[in-house]
Amino acid sequence: MGFLHILPEGLDHILFVLGIFLLTTRLRSILVQVTAFTLAHSVTLGLTMYGVISLPPRVVEPLIALSVAYVAVENILTARLTPWRPLVVFAFGLLHGMGFAGALADLHLARRDVIPALVSFNVGIELAQLSIIAAAYAAVALWHKDKPWYRRRVVIPASSLIAATGLFWTVQRVAGL
Repeated sequence: MGFLHILPEGLDHILFVLGIFLLTTRLRSILVQVTAFTLAHSVTLGLTMYGVISLPPRVVEPLIALSVAYVAVENILTARLTPWRPLVVFAFGLLHGMGFAGALADLHLARRDVIPALVSFNVGIELAQLSIIAAAYAAVALWHKDKPWYRRRVVIPASSLIAATGLFWTVQRVAGL
């Protein structure tokens, strides 16, 4: 279920992961960010499922959309991965975890089924994220990462589209459309 929540249903999460991918072509740096995202959303997913923390979807969903825009705008404004980027991704992962919790909450699980569901859901999410990174890396970075035009022709246009989409979703979700 976690895999399907991302592919094909979770376009906001797909664009966030692509935003992570675009700033650097170094696979290790990409994986550090994806791991930070995974750890964060796992924590809040669990805490939300057990009722320890809670924010209404009308707050969480616009913030998730804004996180998509933020990561993309950062890609446009900076050419290098900053030391704080994994921390930013971690913080946004906390929000995304609350969003993921909505999908699991809809299942109305018995308390004894929450842990197995959390584990399998997280494994599915992680597999989907790694699939997105692998596909993007194979399609673009593997072949073009060392080209002088890579940033100008790939990173900036793709990040611009992601940022515009994230901002559109933010407005749409705030307005309740």
